[in-house]
Amino acid sequence: MKLSDLSRDATAAGLSLRGAFHPRSEDAVPGVDGRPVGTLVLLGWASGRQWPDFAASPEAGDGEPHPLDRWSKRVIDAMAETFGAMALYPFGGPPYLPFQRWAQRGDTVFASPLGIYVHPEHGLWHSYRGALAFAETLELPPRENRAHPCESCAGKPCLTACPVAAFTPKGYDVERCAAHVRSPQGAACRHGGCLARRACPVAPDGAYGPEEAGFYMKAFLAAH
Repeated sequence: MKLSDLSRDATAAGLSLRGAFHPRSEDAVPGVDGRPVGTLVLLGWASGRQWPDFAASPEAGDGEPHPLDRWSKRVIDAMAETFGAMALYPFGGPPYLPFQRWAQRGDTVFASPLGIYVHPEHGLWHSYRGALAFAETLELPPRENRAHPCESCAGKPCLTACPVAAFTPKGYDVERCAAHVRSPQGAACRHGGCLARRACPVAPDGAYGPEEAGFYMKAFLAAH
């Protein structure tokens, strides 16, 4: 099996291949039928390209809870069956699988000042929807050696763009953020997405459109 075959099918299904790696014991990847995992392939979205596939799906319009998680599970479960893999997801816990650790192992991402992983090409506009675990050790391309985009960012505008300074040296004040987004003053964040995130100068063309940004903000408010 080739990674290019997985990438082709992921694209057809409305996903993006977001990296792959050969797990070590410390990566805490569950075994496949009692056997160690030889290769873990990450699947997700990047730069808003896949939103229309989800938006047109039955899950997006049926009014039931967690539409994106249900869509992800349906699509990735089907890929797992096609390729003889085990599907793994960042949702459904607790406990939750360490997808952030896996992203650092399999993709070219770095911690940003906002706590979100930044990608040199996609900026802050990307996500991981699941993974495929293979018992086989698949051949993988060499990892790209890319520079951390935040280290050369002048002024770090993401840290000053939040209207209520929810991002501080102590971390992210989620309660302050949620209260603002719910308020009349938070309409710009509520309908257009996080202003701090949108201030990032990396990949501005990949920023989420109003429909996608509103969807995520609605989910954020429902959880907080």
